[in-house]
Amino acid sequence: MKALVTGGAGFIGSHLSEYLLAQGHEVAIIDDLSTGRLENIQHLTSNPRFHFAIDTIMNEVVMDRLASECEVIYHLAAAVGVELIVHSPVHTIETNIMGTAAVFRVANRYRRKVVLTSTSEIYGKSDKAPFAEDDDRVLGPTTRSRWSYSTSKAVDEFLALAYHKERGLPVVIVRLFNTIGPRQTGRYGMVVPRFVAQALGGRILTVYGDGKQTRCFADVRDIVRGIVALAECPQAEGQVFNLGSTCEIAIADLARLVLAITGSQSEIVYIPYDHAYESGFEDLQRRVPDISRVQQLIGWTPTIPLEESIRAVAEHLRENGGGHG
Repeated sequence: MKALVTGGAGFIGSHLSEYLLAQGHEVAIIDDLSTGRLENIQHLTSNPRFHFAIDTIMNEVVMDRLASECEVIYHLAAAVGVELIVHSPVHTIETNIMGTAAVFRVANRYRRKVVLTSTSEIYGKSDKAPFAEDDDRVLGPTTRSRWSYSTSKAVDEFLALAYHKERGLPVVIVRLFNTIGPRQTGRYGMVVPRFVAQALGGRILTVYGDGKQTRCFADVRDIVRGIVALAECPQAEGQVFNLGSTCEIAIADLARLVLAITGSQSEIVYIPYDHAYESGFEDLQRRVPDISRVQQLIGWTPTIPLEESIRAVAEHLRENGGGHG
């Protein structure tokens, strides 16, 4: 099969491209390198079944050609990370909404299946956990820029489902919860690579808030396996699926685990959210997925333990600049 991966030079996109190539598929990617990096795909460029275009998904001439030559589009290109969302809200909204609209226009033109990667941010600040795909969304006011990301991705989902309902376009929506692994950067607020880089560099580990908030971290290798399996399942079309781990860990405990795995003597320091992000920043106490829907349909479940994922992140950082990432 010929696949197009938007955002293919990003953390998850590069792992997805790698996985598809290993399965024998032909892969083209498009990435404007705003958050993706050429180093993420350097090892793939010698593969004759791999092709890349450095451009924006809003360049419809380029997207038209790429869509005409593929059979399925994995749409991962998006603004990512809490820090980027808070500090670059215009970029976040325009990239997520206008970029996705451009993808669906060309996909519809050639009747290509689209797998849209969405986010657990969709659920907002609901205190009902675990989150199921049909649960209500609870968001803060528009004056808090943090909620622009959740809203922009919700518009993406609405658009995907509208194309499926009104025009019969095959679409699958995958809501990703916290995903970690090699090539992920801490530049945009991603906690695991930030902690690991701080630990390896002998710097303090900065925990935002009181550290009691919990998250579930899934290995990127498990996640891309699930994404491709859903893409290949006709019964998944027109549906939304959570993908993520269900094993909760408090962020303060995560910091201590990173110190233990890396052997670091670094200190843990707690930073108020107002200092880390912006005044009035709202965070969630728990973010846990209900993955029963995907388990029942394709039997997917995460298999790689958190400790193994952290070791893989640490090894990658040591090989690529240690504690400077």
